[in-house]
This record gives sequence, C-alpha cells and structure tokens, in this order.
Amino acid sequence: MDKEFLTIALPKGKLLIDSIQLLSRVGIECSHVNEDSRKLFFDLPNSKVKIIICRPTDIPTYVEYGAADLGFVGKDTLLEENKDVAELLDLKFGYCRFVVAMLEASVPPKLPSGEYDLSGLNHQRVATKFPRVTETYFSGIGMQVTPIKLHGNMELAPCVDLAEMIVDIVSTGKTLKENHLVEVAPILEATTRLIANRVAYRMKYERIRDLVECLRKDLQTYGG
Repeated sequence: MDKEFLTIALPKGKLLIDSIQLLSRVGIECSHVNEDSRKLFFDLPNSKVKIIICRPTDIPTYVEYGAADLGFVGKDTLLEENKDVAELLDLKFGYCRFVVAMLEASVPPKLPSGEYDLSGLNHQRVATKFPRVTETYFSGIGMQVTPIKLHGNMELAPCVDLAEMIVDIVSTGKTLKENHLVEVAPILEATTRLIANRVAYRMKYERIRDLVECLRKDLQTYGG
C-alpha cells in the first residue's frame, strides 16, 4: 500500500462542485474534474491523489471495502447505508433536513407544546428513500410503522393513498408546499461528511491527518 497516495471518492450530482472547490482550496488541484467528460477516474500525480466519481449512495460501500481511502458523503446517506467507516469531519455544505410530512388535510392535532401528536399514526405506512432512518426515528418515539421504499417523487405517495406519511430530505420545503404537504416532525439535519476506510486511516494516518487539518482550517476560514 502506497502510504503517500490517497484515493478519494466524490459524489456525482449537486455535491460534486462544492467538493471540488473545497479540495482545490486546500491544494489538491482538481478543477478539471467533472461529470461532463463521463470520465469516472482522475489521476492527480502532482497532489498524490486519485479521484473517483460515484453515485452518492455507493460512496460508503467504496470506502468500507477499501476501493477508496476517503469519501465525501451526505450524512443522510451515511445513516441509511450504515457502513463500517470512520466519520472524520463535517464539511458543512450540502445542508438538508430529514422530516416527516403529511397531506395538509390529514395532519394530526397539536400537543400543548406546539408539536404535532403523531401517536395516532402508529402502524401506518411511510413512503421514503430512507427506510432505516425512518424505522430508527419512529422506534425512538415508541412507534411502529411500515416503511415503503421508493426511489423518488415521495410527495406522490400520500396523494394516491400509497402511504399516510412520507419521510424525506428537504432544503427549502418548497416541494412539500407545492404538493399540499405539511412538515409534522423534524428528524435530523444533515450535511456532507468526510469518511475514511478504517484500515487506510491506520496505514495512511499522517497523510489523512494532514488533509483533515487543512480541510478544518479552510472551513474555519471560509465559515463553512
């Protein structure tokens, strides 16, 4: 194992630009890395780095099995995939929230605290891309639900009686509003995280530590 070279997995899609900008600011010149070329592997010998471009949901797997030493991945994906990786740093970008939402015509009554009373929704169906996160949340508040795994357009499910609720990630909440859905409970907030393969973290500790410190200082400087 070459302890000087690092292989870093970056996510396709909206997180890629922020990932590239962050790495470029800490001296890993990768501004030419993009999805447009359809190239998925980039060798950066001057920085002793290799970049691979992956589907966001696959990054924890690439890192867990050592195909990548490090990865940039949303906390939402990290929680759902539940892979055996080390979480090293909150990179502060890609902010979103996990929420429970329902059709505005079906929302439950509110408690004196101002929160919605979800207790009457026990054993109901929840459409989501995140069944593990969903079950963990509802179990934590003493409820059992039936997650229905969908891959997109979660907002449709309550409209066609596929599910009584959805659990999804939102940034502005605009899509919920457009589909007459109301947020009835927040679950957690998520941002992009730096993760590491556990063996690589030991074998390449100094190189990874130095990169983490550079990233940490950059985030402090730019107010990440």
